[in-house]
Amino acid sequence: MKLFKSHFVYDRRKRNGILFFAILCLACLGVIAVSKNLTDSPAATLQEDARVLAFQKEIDSLKAIELERRKPKIYPFNPTLLTDYNGYKLGMSTEEIDRVVRFRESGKWFNSTAEFQQVSKVSDSLLAQISPYFKWPKWLLEQRKTPQKKNNYKKKWKTAEEKGMLNSLTYEDLLAIEGVDENAATAIIRHRDKVGGYQVDFQIYSVYGVDKSVKRLVLNHYTVKNKPEIRFVNVNTATASDLSTVPLLNFDLAKEIVDYRTLREGISSLEELKDLEGMTDFKYDIIALYLQIN
Repeated sequence: MKLFKSHFVYDRRKRNGILFFAILCLACLGVIAVSKNLTDSPAATLQEDARVLAFQKEIDSLKAIELERRKPKIYPFNPTLLTDYNGYKLGMSTEEIDRVVRFRESGKWFNSTAEFQQVSKVSDSLLAQISPYFKWPKWLLEQRKTPQKKNNYKKKWKTAEEKGMLNSLTYEDLLAIEGVDENAATAIIRHRDKVGGYQVDFQIYSVYGVDKSVKRLVLNHYTVKNKPEIRFVNVNTATASDLSTVPLLNFDLAKEIVDYRTLREGISSLEELKDLEGMTDFKYDIIALYLQIN
């Protein structure tokens, strides 16, 4: 009498189940093998390579766009007011920038691209790159439209050495200039005292209520030689109230500067202010004299 039944003995139902399971396993192995062959086929490999190349091209394109966006923008500027930062962006050497600064500090102004090259001594190739960004004052452009005879021009305009000090002239000095009346003299003196003294000659053009021709007469006799000491305002940390103390910078524009720097987490270049609504080229040239970035 057998006490134990062998586990190798199955009935018909169990044998059919085992057979079905074996067939199912073989089918799965076959599907895996076919899939692997399809994946490893040359056509599939080429298709995968094409997708990788297209994806890489898209990444390279996005990188190029981002690099271009991060490049410092160059805005049109008056070459006489060239800053160290602008000169660096334009590819000028330290010596070339220093020559321009010394020329400006002597009370002189560039009247042409040729004069800029003569003073700065930049190469012809570099001049060709940066000269398209030169923006000349309107009064100089108007003067070029109506050129005067060379001899008359020399007689009319004095050199910087012949001129007096703009920040030291008196009310009586102004009245002594033919063409300057009492109202103009009063307005010029009051404006100079209000801003604490002129930093550059063209700042006199911000005097309200005085004709441009009168301002030119004054600049023919006087120029900025003794610059007053000023307290620069940090454009990235100053409040709107502090910014509004800068000449020509009212509170509305100061508030817009604060909003602009908040949205962009700071201002990296003063030239970004040129994009603000209500900011003109002349106003920017004056405001930039009193601002700094740390």
